[in-house]
Amino acid sequence: MDIQTDIVNKVAQSGIITVDLAKFKPTGELVEYDIKDNLFHGLILKEKDFRDFIKTHDWAAYTGKHVAITCSSDAIVQTWAYMLLATKLEPFATTVVFGDLDELERILYAKSIAEIDMTAYTDQRVVVKGCGDIKIPESAFVQFSTSLAKVAKSIMYGEPCSTVPVFKRK
Repeated sequence: MDIQTDIVNKVAQSGIITVDLAKFKPTGELVEYDIKDNLFHGLILKEKDFRDFIKTHDWAAYTGKHVAITCSSDAIVQTWAYMLLATKLEPFATTVVFGDLDELERILYAKSIAEIDMTAYTDQRVVVKGCGDIKIPESAFVQFSTSLAKVAKSIMYGEPCSTVPVFKRK
């Protein structure tokens, strides 16, 4: 006797929406400007030398890039120096922030997630994809889930076939 049964994809029929935060990954090159390279003996910032550097440096090299300004040296750098760098980078760079590359990525993810129209998820069951090839900062998951909880019926984490419940509207 030959019995044929159709395989039913219950996940596809569940009406669950899967969101992969990797699709909100910042586009463009992320670079770090480390002011330690401008320090005298790696310890202090000489204002005259720094201002000379500011005048002669090719700031156009940062065109279209996302720039994180930081100081990896254990030196005290006056706030005006970071401000001066920022004003020179601003006409060229797409983004300028204070912090390291991880902080820059967190800020760019936050901006991207803040622009999501959450109405598409109103009263929906949503799975936030957890595994992937692209590293996503935890801050992106936190920001997305707090925004999503305002509109979604439920939030789960993982894959549609294996999820961890995170939120359920009562």
